[in-house]
Amino acid sequence: MKILFFCHSSRASSPLPGFIVFFLTCYVHKMESAQFSVTGPGHPVTAIVGEAIVLPCHLSPRMSAENMEVRWFRSKFTSVVHLFQHGKDQYGQQMPEYRGRTELLKTGITDGNVSLQIVNIRSSDEGQYNCFVQDGPFDEEAILELKVAGLGSNPLISVESQQDGGIRMVCQSAGWYPEPKVLWRDLSGQELPSLSEAKSLGDSGLFETENSIIIKERSNQNLSCWIRNTVLNQEKESMVYIADSFFPRVNPWMVALSVILLVLFGFIGLTVYLFKIKGKHLGEIRKRDTKIRKHLGEIRKRDTKINDLQRELDWRRNIVCPGLGSSAPPVQEANVTLDPDTAHPYLVLSEGGKSVRCGDTRQRLPDTPERFDTVFWVLGCEGFTAGRHCWEVEVGGGRYWAVGVARESVGRKGGISRSPEGGIWAVDWWWGQFRALTSPATPLTLSRAPSRIWVCLDCDRGQVTFIDAGAEAPIFTFPPGSVPGERIRPWLWVGPGSRLRLRP
Repeated sequence: MKILFFCHSSRASSPLPGFIVFFLTCYVHKMESAQFSVTGPGHPVTAIVGEAIVLPCHLSPRMSAENMEVRWFRSKFTSVVHLFQHGKDQYGQQMPEYRGRTELLKTGITDGNVSLQIVNIRSSDEGQYNCFVQDGPFDEEAILELKVAGLGSNPLISVESQQDGGIRMVCQSAGWYPEPKVLWRDLSGQELPSLSEAKSLGDSGLFETENSIIIKERSNQNLSCWIRNTVLNQEKESMVYIADSFFPRVNPWMVALSVILLVLFGFIGLTVYLFKIKGKHLGEIRKRDTKIRKHLGEIRKRDTKINDLQRELDWRRNIVCPGLGSSAPPVQEANVTLDPDTAHPYLVLSEGGKSVRCGDTRQRLPDTPERFDTVFWVLGCEGFTAGRHCWEVEVGGGRYWAVGVARESVGRKGGISRSPEGGIWAVDWWWGQFRALTSPATPLTLSRAPSRIWVCLDCDRGQVTFIDAGAEAPIFTFPPGSVPGERIRPWLWVGPGSRLRLRP
């Protein structure tokens, strides 16, 4: 980011003192907006449930952050974990779950250390954190990953019941995060197969586990239950020995009863088999009926496809120009390309002019009257004065971007209003909020930004409509007569990290 400083001096009786004042004023302004980068750890930070953790973050090169804004937030800019502004902590915007649990460590703030301490760690604290620092118009941020781990209670082994000629043992433990690994082992450390395993998330957000095994007499009477936290690489283990008296004894009468039941079930199976042979002919009749229903279903599918195509044609006609019906003039799908002569020097266009992104450095391009020099805008090569025209734009990435149309005479130099008064008719994505760029901006009730947007321009009615191409649903329409009767061109605003592409 480049910042321009304009300094002027009032009249002075002598040229030399006036020059000195002019030089010092410009130098101080430049020093006040020094550029920096924000750096965090290059690896995830691990915290223990119930304990405290420090999320490291500092400025490079080292400089004081006492008069800067330091904002720690989660997925959205407004999801504030901790805010330091105007030289003190601000708690009005802080999320309720972090109140009383955060502290910006100010002992090193004069050296650019803006690390954050969080106490009484919870499992819900796990995830991504943004360390955002702003000094005047300049800002930078770093992204950190916090992993949370909890070491649960010692395993509790209990005898549940006799089952399958052995006894059923259960191992229970609670207070683990993330989901732990549970194993049964014999005296030599060999892993034993489990009978069942159940894990659940308790009210505190920590895992409870219950694992069972069946032990046969003189097989693995010495065994241990072993539970491991894979993040901390720590485990807890409990051992038990099962005496012979706990194992069930075989009863001869039970053996005889088992044989009788086996014969009885065999007789029942033979009877069922005979009934199946008898019903074979009925099955063949049902198969023929199924084939007939299948053919009827294919006919209905073809009819449905025809109806869907007709509905799509009606939708395109009515959504772009409602109320005109079949009498409306045809919509021209415009093959739009981007005009490199209008692109801001920070914008990088693809070969063929179908996509654009915001680069890291300013390109050396001629500062012509057609080129935008302050805002990251670009116009389409094509211009329209009559008829109905539509084109599709793929959008995504970054914290802000916008798509729409502009007058060909829209201003190219200095600050320009993103509204119809400034010659812009568009919708934008601004820090998690989708808006129509009216004056003032109109918030749109969409849970997320569309990935593909149709821009539909009706020059004859002076109207612009925006459509969610994926959901085939209208987004916003500027009323008829909003767009003046002059040459109108496609318009894009590309923020850092965003990429916009015109579909052919």
